[in-house]
Amino acid sequence: MENGKIGVAIIGSGRAGMIHAKNYKNRVEDAELVAVMDPDEKTAKQASQKLELNNYYLELENLLNDEKVEVVVVATPTAYHRDIVVNAAQAGKDIFCEKPMAMNVAECDEMISAVNENGIKLQIGFMRRFAESFRSAREAIAEGKIGEVVMVKSNTRGPSTPKRWMYDIEKSNGPLAEVNSHDIDTIRWYTGGEFETIYAIGGNYRCPEAREEFPDFYDNVLLTGTLSNGKQGSIDGAQGVEYGYDARVEILGTRGCIFIGQVHEKSITVCSTEEGMTRPIMTSWTKLFQEAYVYEARHFIDCIKKDKKPEVTGTDGKMAVKVGEAGNKSIVENRIGKLS
Repeated sequence: MENGKIGVAIIGSGRAGMIHAKNYKNRVEDAELVAVMDPDEKTAKQASQKLELNNYYLELENLLNDEKVEVVVVATPTAYHRDIVVNAAQAGKDIFCEKPMAMNVAECDEMISAVNENGIKLQIGFMRRFAESFRSAREAIAEGKIGEVVMVKSNTRGPSTPKRWMYDIEKSNGPLAEVNSHDIDTIRWYTGGEFETIYAIGGNYRCPEAREEFPDFYDNVLLTGTLSNGKQGSIDGAQGVEYGYDARVEILGTRGCIFIGQVHEKSITVCSTEEGMTRPIMTSWTKLFQEAYVYEARHFIDCIKKDKKPEVTGTDGKMAVKVGEAGNKSIVENRIGKLS
C-alpha cells in the first residue's frame, strides 16, 4: 500500500475471524485492515461496522480482485480452507490460514502445491508457538535444562458443548482436529519428530443427544504415540467439560521436567469463611492466548516484509491433519495405526 503498510483482509467473520481482525486493525503496526468477507451479508456488514471499515465482501472473487488486499486471513470453517487458499495463492495473495489446515491430507497437499507454485507465503494458525510460556519452554529445551526430551504430554479441554455439525465426524474430523490439533503440533514442536505409530480411544460422555444418530462421535479422547526419533507423545482432549478452559503441557526430559500452563485465570486467591479458598478459573482460549494471537500476526507480517519463511508452515498444518486422520481411524478400528 502507499503508506508502506500491508493490506489485510479477513475471510470469515466469526469469533476467530474477529480476533484476527481486531489485532490487525489495532496492534499490528506494519499492517492495515482493509476489508472483511463473509457469505452472510448481515454478518459481513456488522463486522465491517464494528471494525469501522468502509468495505466488506460477500464473494471471494471480488475480494481477491481488490488491489489493496495483499494478505488474506482464512478463518472460515475447515471445509472451505482448501478452495480459498488455492484461489488466493493463484491471485498472488499471501495467506494466513487458521487450523485445522484442511479436511484431509490430500487437500493440504493441494494447498501447499498452490502456494509453492505461486511463490506465496503461508502460515498456519498454531498460535501456541507464539505464547510466551511455550516459547520459554522451547528455549529451556534448547539450553539443555532438562537434558534430552523423552516425552511430551499435552492436554486441551474446552468448557463448551460441541455444536451439532461437529457430531458428524465426516464433516468436523472430530475433537482431534477441532480441539487437539494444537496438542499434536505442540508435541511435534518440542520433540522435533514426526508421529510414527499412534493408538487412540474416544468416548461420548457429555452429549447423549448425539449417540443414536452419530455413534462415532466422541467428546473425550486419549492418544498416545511414538515419534520418528524414538520420543513419546500423549494427548488428552475433551469438549463440554464445563469447569473451564484447560490447556497444559508437561515435557519430560532425561534430567528434569517442564510444566506449562495452569487452570487459573489470575494469581489472586480469596479466602473467606463462607466460601473457603477460591481462585478465578480460566474460562476461554481467547483470554489464555490473547497475546499469542498478536505475536503470531506480527510474525507473519514481518516474514512478508523481510521475505522470511514463517515459523509455522503448511507442512506443520498437514502433519497435524495427518495425525488427526490416523487417530480417528484408530478409534474406529480399535488398533494401533502406523503413519508412513
